[in-house]
Amino acid sequence: MIGTGVFTSLGYQLDVIRSPFVLLSLWVVGGVIALCGAMSYAELGAAFPRSGGEYNFLSRIYHPAAGFVSGWVAALIGFAAPIALVTILFGTYFVSILPGVETDSWAVKVLAIGLVVIMTIVHSTNHQNSGATQTIFTSLKVAFIILFCGFALVFAPEQQAISLLPATGDGNLMLGSAFAISLIYVSYAYTGWNAATYLTGEVFEPRRNIPKILFTGTFVVMVAYVALNYMFLKVAPMGAMAGKLEIGIIVAEYAFGPTGAKFIGIALAFLLISTVSAMVIAGPRVLQTLGEDFPVFRIFAKTNTDDIPVNSIRFQTLLTIGFILTSSFEQILVFSGALLALNSFFTVLGLLVLRWKQPGLVRPFRVPFFPLTPLVYLTLTGFTLTFVAISRPLEALGALLIVSTGLVVYFITRNMGKTKIS
Repeated sequence: MIGTGVFTSLGYQLDVIRSPFVLLSLWVVGGVIALCGAMSYAELGAAFPRSGGEYNFLSRIYHPAAGFVSGWVAALIGFAAPIALVTILFGTYFVSILPGVETDSWAVKVLAIGLVVIMTIVHSTNHQNSGATQTIFTSLKVAFIILFCGFALVFAPEQQAISLLPATGDGNLMLGSAFAISLIYVSYAYTGWNAATYLTGEVFEPRRNIPKILFTGTFVVMVAYVALNYMFLKVAPMGAMAGKLEIGIIVAEYAFGPTGAKFIGIALAFLLISTVSAMVIAGPRVLQTLGEDFPVFRIFAKTNTDDIPVNSIRFQTLLTIGFILTSSFEQILVFSGALLALNSFFTVLGLLVLRWKQPGLVRPFRVPFFPLTPLVYLTLTGFTLTFVAISRPLEALGALLIVSTGLVVYFITRNMGKTKIS
């Protein structure tokens, strides 16, 4: 979960919001949304313990067409676009410490593509290499965030005077389009809270462990995000961060000086590897499940001797490289963030539908405070998507085009051989 969003989105938020209370509220609200979504997915994941995430859930709740479209979105956009974002940030942080190299140069894209290719090779071998790589880099990342927050707050020579109490006008600000659009960036930073459901079939005792994984991971990240953004606002002036991408390095310069910032930049670049690694693992499992159910996509179900879906991994890598070469950072972020939110919106809505359609279904885990928990998620996510559609119509139109294309492909391919889902 911890990747580009928390180290970049504050710059975009500061372009339209300058209230510390509202800015930190964004991360709390985003965390609440993610927790409500995670608990809703936990019930679905325990009831339907198969890999594939939304593809698996929506196919069972609504119709195979709905599942196919969600799998189509996840396969084409849901992982390739976020991987592109993380690797672009990796390259940006890396070149920012090199003298004479601009952060908008081709060097960034070369580094981004190189990281994707390396992770593809690692995760196309076996589960041992894949798991060890993920465990090492994730552990380092969590330890780094704790140390970064602590040392920056202790050693920063000057700290900003920020109030954590609401000021006049904050209420109106939190009900406006600026808050809603900023919430897309924040929700994107929380993307990944549902990732365990993409690998349910590979989780030990999924009916028991999936709910624990989803809640614990999301809650820990929520605490880390609020702490990081409090530290960012406390250490660096808002004006210095507004509109900037490399927030981590800017804050490090104010806390530790230019030399210290270079070391932080290197650390941030390498810590993003775990995020790329996680998405290279999870994303291809959606394509693999599509290949198992639809004969026309059977090539993506092919695995190596260690049951790794190598063709799916390679295809996702090609899509990622396409995003890196052709799109800007913010375009990818808003477009993919809206699509992912739409996918999750209909999945959580499906929890309500399933409770109504199949009240006798065996549910090893039940979402707490039902129906309040899914309704909180649906209300806040719907609020955000509405403002995105109004204020960013081009990105909304692109999302609608991807969904429509998925439906067309489903109806063309559903009769090409016998599918597992009908």
